[in-house]
Amino acid sequence: MSFGRLERPTGDRPMSDINVTPLVDVMLVLLVIFIIAAPFMASRLALELPKAEVPATAPAVADAFVSLSLDAQGQLRWNDEPLAEDALRQRLRETALRNAATELQLRADAAAPYGRVVQLIGLAQSAGLSRIGFVADSAPRAAR
Repeated sequence: MSFGRLERPTGDRPMSDINVTPLVDVMLVLLVIFIIAAPFMASRLALELPKAEVPATAPAVADAFVSLSLDAQGQLRWNDEPLAEDALRQRLRETALRNAATELQLRADAAAPYGRVVQLIGLAQSAGLSRIGFVADSAPRAAR
């Protein structure tokens, strides 16, 4: 008979370190979700397009340009001449066939719906005009 110490098997010791890997995984997944969802949270843009400060030296205007105006009621004018939408499509095609580098100067009223302005841009691009300029009124001196 032996009177020695009996060795007890030691069980698992408590872990004193925190495992951060699952935490980092969850945080990266949440980051990706927020990056994807953030653009959908912005429901509208507040824009005031028609006023702009005109620089002292305005850039030279191209020789070939046409002016297209849209008022608040949705009426179209081609070089200050009233125009229907079907006639507008035809004029845009003719202008693009004559010279594809012709600039379309788009003048839209501040109260004109933004969607209508985008439709006009789409019509011009589908007709073959790629140079589109937006014309704005200069801001009053007191507001500067």
